[in-house]
Amino acid sequence: MAAFVSREVERRIEALEIPWGPFGVDPYGVSRKHLAVGFSMAEPFFKHYFSVKVLGAENVPARGRAMLVGNHSGGIAIDGMMVIASMFFAKNPPRLAQGMVEKFMNRVPFASMLTGKLGQFTGLPEHCIRLLEDERLLMVFPEGARGTAKLYRERYDLVRFGTGFVRLAMRTQSPIIPFAFLGGGAAVPSIYNAVGLGRLLGMPYVPITPYGMPIPLPVKLEVEYGEPLVFQGTGAEADTVIEGYVEQVRTSIMAMIERGRQRRENFAEQTLKQFRAGSNGNGGAS
Repeated sequence: MAAFVSREVERRIEALEIPWGPFGVDPYGVSRKHLAVGFSMAEPFFKHYFSVKVLGAENVPARGRAMLVGNHSGGIAIDGMMVIASMFFAKNPPRLAQGMVEKFMNRVPFASMLTGKLGQFTGLPEHCIRLLEDERLLMVFPEGARGTAKLYRERYDLVRFGTGFVRLAMRTQSPIIPFAFLGGGAAVPSIYNAVGLGRLLGMPYVPITPYGMPIPLPVKLEVEYGEPLVFQGTGAEADTVIEGYVEQVRTSIMAMIERGRQRRENFAEQTLKQFRAGSNGNGGAS
């Protein structure tokens, strides 16, 4: 392991139930060494910079196939990174959540190779099926790139979900664990999406914040995992049936987002009251 790999990361890498080969690489090309470095880099952000609060981690199976399905927010991929980190740092034993990255990442130099070594692959149905049938933990954002494109004022909204994730879950008989990610829209408060600039850089867009570039602010983030949803069938059902299941997932996520919004607003209100009370007390004492 590299010198700067933390002891906790090293211990949790050891606890991952992944069939490492003799060179520390699994059958998918995921690298034990790259995971150790990646999680060591993510650790201070997860624990300190964003102080991520994780709720309901016990709803995620300790082992076996499952699909994490949640809302996108934050303009850039901090939600995906923190969800992956939550399964590694807040789950015992830890699990590696493997996400389906946007196809444009394949055009970014070295990005495809690096994401693959970290267990993240292009969002193709065949990749999803293979991972689930191999008892892996899959992370899916049904809103796609439209989800990260939400502006600050839309941070608690959900855009239309795709339906493919439900068909894949049914085909592979995988439970869906809905999750809500809170705070991403405040960490990267996008006010405009520069599509033209994004095209020049090979991306769908570049989020613009009030302070310019999308550098995340040290905002406290939350991720809540709901109870598993299991839909019986083959995945070849009529669109109306599938859309009904999608709506159930969407409703579950929306309920968690609303609870999270109320928690965050109540916390902000209480903090403001305490600050005002302290200011008034100091003023009276002086």
